[in-house]
Formats: sequence, C-alpha cells, structure tokens
Amino acid sequence: MVWALPFRGPTYEHQEERRMLIIDASTALEPELTSHQRALFARDGALHFKQFLQPRTVTDIILAMHEVEQRWLRDGVTTVRGTPLKFGHDLDGSPMVQRFAFASLYHPMLEELLRDPRLNALLQLVGDGARMGTEEKDGLVINHYLNTESSGFTEMGWHTDSIRDVFLGKRVGPMLNVGFHLDDQDPANGGLRFLPGTHRQGFGGMLFRKRYFMDKHADPREAAFAIQAGDLTVHDGRMWHRVQRSALVGEASRRRVMYIPVINGTYSPKTAHSSTPFYHRFQYLVK
Repeated sequence: MVWALPFRGPTYEHQEERRMLIIDASTALEPELTSHQRALFARDGALHFKQFLQPRTVTDIILAMHEVEQRWLRDGVTTVRGTPLKFGHDLDGSPMVQRFAFASLYHPMLEELLRDPRLNALLQLVGDGARMGTEEKDGLVINHYLNTESSGFTEMGWHTDSIRDVFLGKRVGPMLNVGFHLDDQDPANGGLRFLPGTHRQGFGGMLFRKRYFMDKHADPREAAFAIQAGDLTVHDGRMWHRVQRSALVGEASRRRVMYIPVINGTYSPKTAHSSTPFYHRFQYLVK
C-alpha cells in the first residue's frame, strides 16, 4: 500500500504542492513471508516492518555502537577489512565514526542481533544459498548522519548497491539491504529516498539512469519510509536510492541506521588482509 505525504521543502507561488510517496508498513515479520508481502516486494522492491526491535534493544544497540566507536578511535582504526571508515565531529566537537563497517564482528550484542530467527524469512527473497553477509561486502554497516558544519556525513547521492559487483567484474545478482533503524525519521525532514520498481530495470538502467553519487536532486517518482526507532526496512540492492540531507540541524537531525546485506552465490569473505576495493576511491563524493 502506498499513501502520499505533503512535501515540506521549498514551495513557490502558484505552484502545486509536491507530494511524496510513502511506502506503508507491512504486517509483522513472521518466520514465513506472506503472499501479500512477497507481492509488495516484487512490485516496489522494498518492505517496511514496524517495531521489529523493542526500545530497550535499540538502547542496547546504540551503547554497543558507542563501545565499538570508542575502541576504534582510541586505537586509531581507519580501515576495517579493507573498507575505509568515515569520520566527523559530534555536537560537542568530539571525533565520531559516521560510517562503520563489519560492526557485528566487533561486538557480541550486534553479532547476536543478526541471529534473530525472524530475519530468516527475508532470505526467501534472494533464493537458494541466501545468507547474511556478515563477512562480505562491507558487513554490518552503521551510518550515523548528523547535519552540522563539522559533520562528515549528511547525505548520499543516487546510487544502487549492485554497482559494486560491476566494479569487481562480477555478475550482478539479487541482493537485499536490511535496515535496522535506531532513530525516528520523519521523511519530510530527510532520510532514505528510493525509486520503487527500479530493481526490475535492465543493466543499462542500473548504469545510466542517474549520475552515481553526484546526482542528489529529488525525483518526482521517489518514495520514502515513515520511520520510528526499532523499525526494520528492506530494499533491493539493484534499486536506485539516495539519502536526503536533513532539513533540521544539530541533535534533531541525528539519524542512526544499520544495514546488513543479504546475498547468495560464491562466498567471498573479507579479512584483515583484504585490499581496499577500487570503488571506495569515490567515497569523498559521499558527504
């Protein structure tokens, strides 16, 4: 189901108010996906499950995230298994990690979270051999967005996640990004945007529909989720999506979300000796 939300961005005299599509939440995530959930995903390439995590669990995850962050800052860690981290400054000026990689390998609470049996239902969307990529791609990524002058991570331009396979000379296969949301997010103030149905596009569309990361403009066909802390979302990695900069500043703009890839095919783990993939040279475009 899709409903519309008034877009609260800039308006112009005599211009009709733009309305943004919101992908409505599905029913709860159970051990087996319902036929309706499968149909929604086939159509849109995205699903939204409310209150997957309890408030106490969200608090525990944020504490675990902080523990990993402080350890990495203390030890001067800048790259994890070949993936560069992103850094910025918090509201008090202290250094902070704004993009984590392989986080579940560095804290038992995060590792245990990914063993939640409810997540097994999502493997059905990828097919035979599907698995959580805890040691592949960038593992469990934590994105910590903050809209301040000293933040190093406020938005992300249009992209697909599957472009990495192209860079690595691999066949583009099915992939999911499963998001655990740790903060409320009114879509009118920013956050994830995506183009429903573009997971079914051809190879040319995946390469040339947008200018990767450079294009940050709103698209009249884009959709969003209305997020509350503890929600779970899923989007197909072949779908075009971006992150809109928050319209708010400071603490009100803080948004933390964790993503784990669901993949199949040849097992390709990253190790401490893995080199940095070529595509990370363009990380400076993500600010």
